[in-house]
Amino acid sequence: MKRSIIDTANLELEDKVVTIKRVTKVVKGGRNMRFSALVVVGDKKGHVGAGLGKAAEIPEAIRKGKEAAMKHMIELPLDENGSVPHDYIGKFGSATVLMKRSPEGTGIIAGGPVRNVLELAGFKNIRTKSLGSNNKQNVVLATIAGLSELKTPEQVAAARGISIDELKA
Repeated sequence: MKRSIIDTANLELEDKVVTIKRVTKVVKGGRNMRFSALVVVGDKKGHVGAGLGKAAEIPEAIRKGKEAAMKHMIELPLDENGSVPHDYIGKFGSATVLMKRSPEGTGIIAGGPVRNVLELAGFKNIRTKSLGSNNKQNVVLATIAGLSELKTPEQVAAARGISIDELKA
């Protein structure tokens, strides 16, 4: 997955907590309880990231997850009607997320973890189907992996060495 460093200082970011889990480590003195928070951060204009934070208290885990998400932000291509430029399948582990172009007025058709990512990324019309694992962390990471691989028609035309008119023909 290619990631470019994005300056998050001038972005108006929103965050959503996808899941909070209580995790336990068994040590010599008993059980060590902590919390793990999966957080998605985006500006609804084509930037989105996800991060995992762990801490003894829930607010601290959410803060750490938000910081991790801001470090791992990606920039996405949005087309003129707020959809993906082309259909794509994102994979992470055994989780697979199918993303399809949609016309104006479709809205976001997606399950819980995928919906959180797409809303914060700024998509308005998109259809998705989550396949394989339904582990929330892997589904979120599969969505982001798929979104990071999307290419604009301009990028495809440049890679092939043809004009955009030839590409559409």
